[in-house]
Amino acid sequence: MNKAISGFSKFSKEEKIKWIANQYFSTPTEAVALLKNYWNSDEKIQKLHDEFIENTITNFYIPLGVAPNFLINGKYSTVPMAIEESSVVAAAAKAAKFWSTRGGFKATVINTEKIGQVHFIYKGDVSKLNLFFAQIKNKFFTETEAITVNMQKRGGGILDIVLNDKTNLLPNYFQLHVTFETKDSMGANFINSCLEQFSKTLKEEAHNYDLFTDSEKEIEVIMSILSNYVPNCIVRAEVSCAIEDLEEKHIPNPQEFANKFIQAIKIAEVEPFRAVTHNKGIMNGVDAVVLATGNDFRAVEAGIHAYAARNGKYSSLSHAKIENGIFTFWLEIPLALGTVGGLTSLHPLVKLSLEMLEKPSAGELMQFVAVAGLAQNFAALRSLTTTGIQEGHMKMHLNNIINQFEATDEERHLIQKHFKKHTVTHSAVVTFIEELRK
Repeated sequence: MNKAISGFSKFSKEEKIKWIANQYFSTPTEAVALLKNYWNSDEKIQKLHDEFIENTITNFYIPLGVAPNFLINGKYSTVPMAIEESSVVAAAAKAAKFWSTRGGFKATVINTEKIGQVHFIYKGDVSKLNLFFAQIKNKFFTETEAITVNMQKRGGGILDIVLNDKTNLLPNYFQLHVTFETKDSMGANFINSCLEQFSKTLKEEAHNYDLFTDSEKEIEVIMSILSNYVPNCIVRAEVSCAIEDLEEKHIPNPQEFANKFIQAIKIAEVEPFRAVTHNKGIMNGVDAVVLATGNDFRAVEAGIHAYAARNGKYSSLSHAKIENGIFTFWLEIPLALGTVGGLTSLHPLVKLSLEMLEKPSAGELMQFVAVAGLAQNFAALRSLTTTGIQEGHMKMHLNNIINQFEATDEERHLIQKHFKKHTVTHSAVVTFIEELRK
């Protein structure tokens, strides 16, 4: 294709598919058949999915699995996880079962404050701007009452508004830094609506402020938008037990294991190359639950990784210690989540996932997500410091390789039997399949 297409968004779904198939595929009929094969047979459900985004042509499946036996704050739960990566769900379930006999997970929501900002340019006397802000601050609250009334009834709303001078970073740059409580909703639309009203109020009041010169009255709002960095919306998850209670099949020497485990954490605390992979393992668990419950995993990822670098260097999100013979492993992460609004009330499987979690509040969902991340991190570090990561991962990956080569049921049986006693690698599996087919 060497030219733009005009009016694509106005095409019907069938027309879009036909155009794509003819434009990019050597076998258009097969391409169309593949796309339609992933449509839901229930037209109502398919229409619902079609309208989640623009230019929908089909559904992209990601497996929805479950990890049972999570004992969290004294109560058992089964946690839904939407993810395509082999071994993640199995590792989470294994860690959940391990800790269920050792006191389980403790989870605590520390704070639920969310952030939004109005970014603007002011060229003038800063002392006059500070005085102006102090005099009109209350108007920001009163002129958003129509937006905040329902949120206030639920116990949320605007917590505070602060004027920040950022001229040390950019010439003439200031911001209104606003904190919110949005209760069980993620609150993006609520926050952005408030911020856009703030920007109108700011400009209108500046034009009417007698102490400003004509040029000072011309405040330029650059943008009004929430922040996905929420360092005061924090949840903590932890596990702990006596060192001797860590003993199991792969941990014959619990003291040695605990020491090595803590050393692995310390490496991730000081070495960014390790910290990124270490935290990615945490996010395997976090993202899977966030996605299964209809929340924005990209926002969660961005906020958590910013938090990991909050001290000026990217570092581990999890930590561990030994005190008085007790091994403790924990993490604290920022999570802005919702259990009402958005996909949570639309997507059938999101609603199912939330019901599986017994219809949690946003704070309770924060706890589930943090615990899943900690469980995943524990499972990865236990493997890394004992048997190695590849043994368990490649066993789970074996099915993917078998499916890639479209093995028959008989071949599948022989392959799985062989690799019960042999190391799984991609090349070893391919070689074995080739030998079978000779």
